[in-house]
Amino acid sequence: MIKHSESNDTRELRTLRLGTEVAVIGGGLAGVCAAITAARAGCRVVLVQDRPVLGGNASSEVRLWILGATSHMGNNNRWAREGGVIDELLVENLYRNPEGNPLIVDSIILEMVASEPNITLLLNTAVLDLAKSDPDTIGSVRAFCSQNSTAYEISAPVFVDASGDGIVGFLAGAAFRMGAEARAEFGEQLASEEASGDLLGHTIYFYSKDTGRPVKYTPPAFALRDITKIPRWRDIQFGDSGCRLWWLEWGGRLDTIHDSEKIKWELWKVAYGVWDYIKNSGRFPEAETLTLEWVGTIPGKRESRRFEGDYMLTQQDIVEQHRHADAVSYGGWAIDLHPGDGVYSAQPGCQQWHSKGVYQIPYRAMYSRNITNLFLAGRIISASHIAFGSTRVMATCAHGGQAVGLAAATCAKADLKPHDLLAAPRMAELQRNLLRAGQFMPGVALKDEDDLVRAAEITATSELRLSSLEPSGETMALTNSWAMMLPVQAGPMPAVELWLDVSAPTTLRAELRVSSRPENHTPDLTLGTLDLDLAAGSRIKVPLKFDAEIAEACYAFVCLLKNEAVAVHLSEQRVTGVLSVCHSGNKAVAKSATQTPPPGSGIDTFEFWTPKRRPEGKNFALRIEPPLDAFRATNLANGFARPTNQPNAWVADFSHEQPAIRLAWAGNQSIARIELVFDADFDHPMESVIMGHPERVVPFCVRELVILEGVRVPVTAGDIASTRVETPDTERLLREVSANHQSRQVIRLSPPVITDCLEIRLAAPGDNVPAALFEVRCYSSP
Repeated sequence: MIKHSESNDTRELRTLRLGTEVAVIGGGLAGVCAAITAARAGCRVVLVQDRPVLGGNASSEVRLWILGATSHMGNNNRWAREGGVIDELLVENLYRNPEGNPLIVDSIILEMVASEPNITLLLNTAVLDLAKSDPDTIGSVRAFCSQNSTAYEISAPVFVDASGDGIVGFLAGAAFRMGAEARAEFGEQLASEEASGDLLGHTIYFYSKDTGRPVKYTPPAFALRDITKIPRWRDIQFGDSGCRLWWLEWGGRLDTIHDSEKIKWELWKVAYGVWDYIKNSGRFPEAETLTLEWVGTIPGKRESRRFEGDYMLTQQDIVEQHRHADAVSYGGWAIDLHPGDGVYSAQPGCQQWHSKGVYQIPYRAMYSRNITNLFLAGRIISASHIAFGSTRVMATCAHGGQAVGLAAATCAKADLKPHDLLAAPRMAELQRNLLRAGQFMPGVALKDEDDLVRAAEITATSELRLSSLEPSGETMALTNSWAMMLPVQAGPMPAVELWLDVSAPTTLRAELRVSSRPENHTPDLTLGTLDLDLAAGSRIKVPLKFDAEIAEACYAFVCLLKNEAVAVHLSEQRVTGVLSVCHSGNKAVAKSATQTPPPGSGIDTFEFWTPKRRPEGKNFALRIEPPLDAFRATNLANGFARPTNQPNAWVADFSHEQPAIRLAWAGNQSIARIELVFDADFDHPMESVIMGHPERVVPFCVRELVILEGVRVPVTAGDIASTRVETPDTERLLREVSANHQSRQVIRLSPPVITDCLEIRLAAPGDNVPAALFEVRCYSSP
């Protein structure tokens, strides 16, 4: 029993003092990815989160889908899903939670953090004060957990502020700004002439469910009664819930930090009023059996403080896709700005302006320019209000968080300050280590001197030379313009032959297009046009021979323009790095199939050519002569682990169900670690909630493989099943992988194997999908 008599003195809170190497404040996706990355780099990490769950806006408290450069597959950023830790999370969520249950998202994020022994996690703990070791350096932060009535003093050599509102940066005196810059400050043509305090507002969502019987709803007294106060009230649809109601936004003309509770109350008023309208207006009789299942208790925040680094990202960086020597991350969401009055504005809920491709984010935007040991992660990085419109989305924030986490670990281990990593050798090392961990930086190849595969002879039992995609019997009418994206080399454009059904005599226009930047996938340059006079008939073979030269390796778009008298034959076969795309607009992220910005805005006009989600989005059936030779085994060591201007993958022949890769060295190597990168379809956004997905594992992902040592000559068709039972004397089974669904597998061998030859035998993931691999790397250290 504990018994205390009265006291005239104040009592002290129980205080725990925690010394660590990296302190991460904020447990949204940026903070989570930073903490996991720093922990995996060998640092002790304290992760402080002021909510009971991790994930921030992605958590079950807010329930926003995780999105980034893929933009719902509604822009031209092909294969643009963010890599590294956030990719690991999204792929795992697809596997466990294709239905998009936000509670499962919570559990996956929590599991990933809890699985890292180097992380000390403090939930329900809010930072409220800090101490400096000198005027420009943070020594420790002070936090309080209301659940255990405990104060924490956390000291570290480096701090990561991923708190969303930038509480650490604010308390430390870091330079920041709120509102929108004037056009003249950075020369951003989208910016207003005058600076203003306008911000993006908050949102609260709700969920409903069908009970199967009539349900009466009586709204609370504070609910909005006059739905016409919402100018877009006619856009309210039966069945809308969760983040499809993103436009129920307010607070952009207030202080989105200190007025946040006021904003929340107004959003509750709106949310309950919208539900009252759905249930009681009489316009939605199908809602009779629906009940309100959940309403957010905290709003999802979009914008508040933005801190100043040594570089501020601007509109020009995004639209013109500027290159930076210190690139450590990238973005690709549109510049997405909302009216200050939010849901009460007569303007559209957002204005989204896309660039023609993804853009680099420099390291200099990820630390404070005046606090020497403070990293910035998430939506508070150094960007103008206009650029923030793109960088603010969660997958982009998470990807940047990984870069910050590794940089923080590097600084903590070597007693460096954030700006010290700008030195060329240190930046090259940071980029290399990020790429090793699955990070992607546009245009930056992995040059890894420690990778033993760089010195190996790489051969395969087969390499796809794409000469055909066989017809399935299914056809698709050209009610829109469609194209096949084919990876071609410099030189004459290969001839392509298609099968068409023609319902009436017509002239079909075919075009050959490429992108003005080979690493982009916006078909804005037309190299050739064919007008094909077609007679009525079925399964007509139509050759497309464009008299055109391809200047450099890139994706060629073989386009068939809209013609409702024509249907193209399709194939069930799918190949890594080959896609069909449609000239159409995705209303979630674009107003139409062609982006047409206002004059003088600094935004490009161009067409959207986007894929359809599986099970749709099938390839054209076709013949190609000469065959496309873009899938060689040597791609495994080219430094790129996703399609860019080429597939960057080894792909086996369709006929080879169990192909093998062979690595041979001139002498024995000590191999302790093998890293493999699979095709988990970087074109798939894998939205975490609401959308729902038809598959748990993407069709391109190799699920089964074995790794063997001691093969002196290439095998022809290694049988994975037989290796489990019996292996020749010249072979030794090192590892078997089954039921893989992730993009990356790291295989550690203890003790290391000493060999001059490794063989990796893979099983094709499906009858119509050949085995593919982006990367294989071997290291002597574990």
